[in-house]
Amino acid sequence: MDARVHPTLASFDADTLDRLAADPVRNTVALTSLDRARRLPSADNPPTLITFHDNGEVVGSLIRTPPWPFQAADLPVAAADLAAQIAAEVDPEAPGVTGPRQRSHAFATAFAADRSFTESLATRLYRLGTLVPPTSPGTGRLATEADIELLGAWRKAFTREAVPEAPDEEATEIVRSSLRLGNGHALWEVDGTPVAWAAASLPQVGMTRVGPVYTPPEHRKHGYGAAVSALASQWALDQGATDVILFADLTNPISNSIYQRIGYQPLDDWAEFWWKR
Repeated sequence: MDARVHPTLASFDADTLDRLAADPVRNTVALTSLDRARRLPSADNPPTLITFHDNGEVVGSLIRTPPWPFQAADLPVAAADLAAQIAAEVDPEAPGVTGPRQRSHAFATAFAADRSFTESLATRLYRLGTLVPPTSPGTGRLATEADIELLGAWRKAFTREAVPEAPDEEATEIVRSSLRLGNGHALWEVDGTPVAWAAASLPQVGMTRVGPVYTPPEHRKHGYGAAVSALASQWALDQGATDVILFADLTNPISNSIYQRIGYQPLDDWAEFWWKR
């Protein structure tokens, strides 16, 4: 097996676009992050793009869109050692890796041979079956540019709570860019006050991913998170999505049970590992 580091996204797409699109649920993070890189390219933070070949055939890939970790959903476990070697050479500043547990752990173990690493996040991937909207007080609406400052603050709070190891980000600009890309942002309100938020990506090959989902602490335990998740899920279905998916933190049994009550079914477990510097 050999590896190829791609200098451009066009080169990477030529080798992998059809491959990733053939399994949009497993490759959800790659598809959405690469779509963003195509439509909102960053000259300062270009993606790291690696493909793996066996007898001339593409058998896997590994990508990273800074400042986030490597994405190993399409990485064959057999290529973990080669991937770690190449990744350490071309992108030594990467903070970690995320993906289906077996794949991400194999890469983390190989990459961190001379350093330690820690599991920062364990999640379960869910796919929507039949949507069952809950009955919750309040009403829902789609967010607009007037809500960007609020959603930026909520995104920052969500990241600080869910992934405290995550690198600093311009949360407000990320929300602004997300709206510009056409993603859906649902808000749940009670008496005109926003109490919960859920984002959903524009469909990629029929796949939409819901997340983040955030309810400020003072508004929790009223069903608002379930209501806004259902609203974002319905938006995705209205956009033509055939696979609506989301990730839930395995350490949070409440969110896992909420998603299942509104129609989501478990598919796979993922894990995120971060290097200790």
